[in-house]
Amino acid sequence: MKLFRIITFAATLLVAESLSAITLNVSQAVDLALENSEELVSAKNAVEQSGLNRQIARTGYLPGISGSVTGMWRLPDSETDMGMSLRMRGVYMAGITLVQPIFAGGKIIASNKFARIGETVAKEQLRQVRIRITANAEASYWSYIAVLSKLEMMNSYRAQIDTVYSQVKASFEAGMATRNDLLRIEARQGQVRYQQEQVANGADLCRMALCDALGLPLDTPVTVEDSEIPVERASDLESYNLDSRPEMQLLHADIEAKRQQVCVTRAEFLPQVGLQAGWSALGNIKLDMMQQDPSGNYVPVSNRINANGWNIMVSLQVPIFNWGRGLKKVKHARLEVDNARLNLSRATRQLDLQVQQAIANVRTGEELVRSAETSMRQAESALASTTESYRLGLATITDLLDSQAQWHTSRSSLIEAKAQLRIHIVDYRAATARI
Repeated sequence: MKLFRIITFAATLLVAESLSAITLNVSQAVDLALENSEELVSAKNAVEQSGLNRQIARTGYLPGISGSVTGMWRLPDSETDMGMSLRMRGVYMAGITLVQPIFAGGKIIASNKFARIGETVAKEQLRQVRIRITANAEASYWSYIAVLSKLEMMNSYRAQIDTVYSQVKASFEAGMATRNDLLRIEARQGQVRYQQEQVANGADLCRMALCDALGLPLDTPVTVEDSEIPVERASDLESYNLDSRPEMQLLHADIEAKRQQVCVTRAEFLPQVGLQAGWSALGNIKLDMMQQDPSGNYVPVSNRINANGWNIMVSLQVPIFNWGRGLKKVKHARLEVDNARLNLSRATRQLDLQVQQAIANVRTGEELVRSAETSMRQAESALASTTESYRLGLATITDLLDSQAQWHTSRSSLIEAKAQLRIHIVDYRAATARI
């Protein structure tokens, strides 16, 4: 009964683990990273906010309409020398006002251009975030493939060593091999087990790095569809356009924003013309006084005052003298435009250098892959020849172990070269905004 409960518990754990595990390829990894990225959601929100800002700026061309209502009670009543009494109990004032800017020195136009620039900036920043997330997901995916390939290679290498150990042990027990041969293989077994543990730990770290890039919990089991790293040769490395980079578009937008800031600064010192129209009403003001009737007698008379009407007003505000503050502010803003142009020039050189370095890395990576493939073929041929010679008694155990070690080194170098080439290509695509 106890054994049954243990088996049931183990089966439950296996089912739970299988339910939480995911299997994916590089395309699915990128999609998952984009789907789970909080940074990408924030960038999308920024794009939506910039669209709202543009709509808000557009309302600057439209008139503003406001209404007001005021009630007032005043105690006591106001008395005058002429015997009149002004009663203001429940006095009301109401009105509707329309204000239409006619000329604001170009500030409204500049504000709308600012809003459009802000929308462009938000979209380019979103594209920049998408490129960065995609490149990180692809690089993490291929790094994980590489370490899994190394782990598989280490398992194969250990199987080779274990096979040789079994053969030598049998020969030693039969008196056909020396203890020194057996000890040498046991030492090599220890080295291989140590290396195997290192690779296994590295595989777990790479899995966690991949989970982090995909926005998954770090303990998520991940199974990949690719069993090894395909060799991809890059083409048309020289044909690229820096203006396709989000960074370049952001720099151009910064220059344009600085230009509009000059217009806004200048607008502060230009005439301002506005139109104001409205309707207002005033009522419930009571005036008590004594008035002479036709008989010559004074009788109390009460008049109630109510009034309403339309009003139109045009205002003109002209700055006359400000001690040169306007000219200095405009000059300051123009210098900011010059600085933005200098930033563009400097950043263009840096981005071009970044692309050139990416191209050089890809070409170096391709050469390393070709060299590693050649070395791997030679190591495989040497191992096969040494294994056959050892079987025929024409090679020592040391020769066999050295051939196996050379095969292991060549195989490891080939895996690393392929992985690095894939990552270099990802970096190149990111540097040229082709992701």
